[in-house]
Amino acid sequence: MKWVLSNLDTIGDDTVAHLAVAIPPIIISFLLSIPIGWLVVRLRRPGAGRFSTGVGGGVVTVAGLLYAIPSLPLFIALPGLIGTGLQDPVNVVIGLTLYGLALMVRSTVDGLGSVDAATTSAATAMGYSGAQRFFRVDLPLAGPVLLAGLRVVSVSTISLTTVGAVLGIRSLGSLFTDGIGRTIPEEIVAGIVMVLVLAFAIDGLLVLLGRLVMPWTRRSAPSRRAARRVLQAAEATS
Repeated sequence: MKWVLSNLDTIGDDTVAHLAVAIPPIIISFLLSIPIGWLVVRLRRPGAGRFSTGVGGGVVTVAGLLYAIPSLPLFIALPGLIGTGLQDPVNVVIGLTLYGLALMVRSTVDGLGSVDAATTSAATAMGYSGAQRFFRVDLPLAGPVLLAGLRVVSVSTISLTTVGAVLGIRSLGSLFTDGIGRTIPEEIVAGIVMVLVLAFAIDGLLVLLGRLVMPWTRRSAPSRRAARRVLQAAEATS
């Protein structure tokens, strides 16, 4: 406890650095997953050809396999592929974005695919264009499942960001590496606790945000059950 009180500035700086690396991949993977998920759902729609259905399934499979790539080797390999320095935070941001996509694409496909066909047909009959129907009907109805996937991505990303500290990229993982190197158990514990605090805090903010932007889901038991299924599936995958 004495070490923690004497190094609050260090813990605070590492927390800010951690968020600076972790937040962009969460946002980017979510935004990229929307068009990818939409494309897969279109390819796998009823009546689509066998080739289109196979391509859609292949996209989901490839996205899922990204999560099987070990994080540290990926962070080390990226500089040689994109021409950055080994200690450039961009490597971690790109790697974490790929992991986020691995989880988020399937959630997006499940969410958009769960929208009732009769509902979309009714929207089309009311004169909605394809874009209007997507943003005003499909996306809001898929919202609870998308939120569940985003929560999994956020927790996973907050955790994996610590791996970059092995390469000298500052984050809360720096408390682990420094604490191990100098044999300071309090520093290691402080890093673990702060990672957990950040994960719970961001998850709580996402839940609150979901309630604010999707108030219609508060009494929707089917939506909550679908969200729980996505969370369980993602946890089993990870």
